[in-house]
Amino acid sequence: MDWWTGVVTEFERCFIREDRYKLLLSGIGVTIKVSLVAVLLGVIIGFFIAVCNLSKKKPLKFFGGVYTDVIRGTPAVTQLMIIYFVVFATIKWSKWLITAIAFGINSGAYVSEIIRAGILSIDKGQTEAGRSLGLNARQTMTRIVLPQAIKNIFPALCNEFIVLIKETAIVGYVGLVDIQKAGDFIKSATYSAFMPLIATAIIYYVLIKILNLGLKKIEAALRKSEAR
Repeated sequence: MDWWTGVVTEFERCFIREDRYKLLLSGIGVTIKVSLVAVLLGVIIGFFIAVCNLSKKKPLKFFGGVYTDVIRGTPAVTQLMIIYFVVFATIKWSKWLITAIAFGINSGAYVSEIIRAGILSIDKGQTEAGRSLGLNARQTMTRIVLPQAIKNIFPALCNEFIVLIKETAIVGYVGLVDIQKAGDFIKSATYSAFMPLIATAIIYYVLIKILNLGLKKIEAALRKSEAR
């Protein structure tokens, strides 16, 4: 049982002593907060960019294409530092909010492609049927095309949310203490790598597992309503 005693001792030294577990609890809150705001912003931006990419107007199509190309073609950590240290350098907003905006902008490019693909997956006959019923283009899109597209793209949006949560592990670059950064602080204070790293990995896994279960229930409900 010596190994078990060693594990308990190491756990106590890393997390209980000096209330270091509070760092992780605070980090969990930061990660959840940043991820939720970022995913909401990402969906809003993504929908707007998808509309631009599908538009027949050249300026909108050009803007949407450039945005998607630049965001998808540069590292997320570089975008985060540009937005934090350059774009918002003189604006006194909370670190977590600026970080959430950066991740929302990044996510928007990927969400836009998901939404665009979902809209294009709907048979053109659906649009024609809407127009034949006297609906204009906006009404056809919001009442007929989008409800069907949402069901098709929901799994991909869920995956994007999960990826986003894991990507927030880089927020330490701008001095924000999330789960990963909290683990790094504990590692530096205790000179022990194993326990803090395993703890952060387990926390991320549990968070994503809970999210996955919740999203699967929502997806099942959407499929059930579609069957009706």
